[in-house]
Amino acid sequence: MSELTLVGLCGALRAASTNRLLMHEAVRRFGPAEFVDGDLDLPLYDGDLEAEGIPEKVQVLSDQIARADAVLVVTPEYNKGISGVMKNALDWISRTEGNPWRDTPVALMSSAAGIAGGQRAQNMARLCLNPFRPFVLPGPEVFIGQTSKKWAEDGTLADEGAGRLIDELMGLLREAALARR
Repeated sequence: MSELTLVGLCGALRAASTNRLLMHEAVRRFGPAEFVDGDLDLPLYDGDLEAEGIPEKVQVLSDQIARADAVLVVTPEYNKGISGVMKNALDWISRTEGNPWRDTPVALMSSAAGIAGGQRAQNMARLCLNPFRPFVLPGPEVFIGQTSKKWAEDGTLADEGAGRLIDELMGLLREAALARR
């Protein structure tokens, strides 16, 4: 059996984002797989731009999702919702041919400065993903609150409780990806 392909979508563009650290921590804990870091640095959705054709970067991202065995969506919480970057990517992907998300196992995670760790962002992400009909894992829910205090110097997660939840979620995501093959 060939190696699994895991696509990660991080709703924060900043290189030092703790959501990016969380995504890479989850990838490490997922186990052996080809990892594709989806590029969400896309033009703002604009119907006039779409009329000229789907931008190449959007089509690449859509194709990566379509080929994925599983997708990891990691989003910060901005103003009680998902980041504009994540919403823009979802809007663009919805405009591509077919439905690259259909039945694909998806795990959601978030980290945020507040104590709740991005709970509202995850709820919003679930709502935004529903029309695509992926298989969004119901849990365990992984919210990293007060995120700036949760990382070791080497960029790994220092919170053992959150680590156990990530391990469980990544195990379930791997199982779902293998079952889908």
